[in-house]
Amino acid sequence: MTTQPIHPVTLPPIRNPQQEKEWLQVALQNWLNQEFIPEQVNETIAQRAAQIFVRQRLEGENDLGSLVIAIVTEMQAFDFTKSFFSEFAVANAVSDLILDSLGIDHCCGES
Repeated sequence: MTTQPIHPVTLPPIRNPQQEKEWLQVALQNWLNQEFIPEQVNETIAQRAAQIFVRQRLEGENDLGSLVIAIVTEMQAFDFTKSFFSEFAVANAVSDLILDSLGIDHCCGES
């Protein structure tokens, strides 16, 4: 069995930043609330992650892997003590949500 590298996922250029931000914020907050229990901090986490994601996109970053790294890096400054999550879980959830929206399998990068 030979292993094949997973090809990078490049998002199309951002067209409607506000809509993209709102969608990601709602989707991520729903995911956070369903993964464990709904908490007020989940709203703040989702807002911050969506803000980072869209800002990076507006700066021209369209590589999903680089966007995930940016979320991990910037969310390290967030206080997760009142949450069940970490910056890694949040960034991975964002990646999964984006992949779902594109119809790409999380596991293997296949449509």
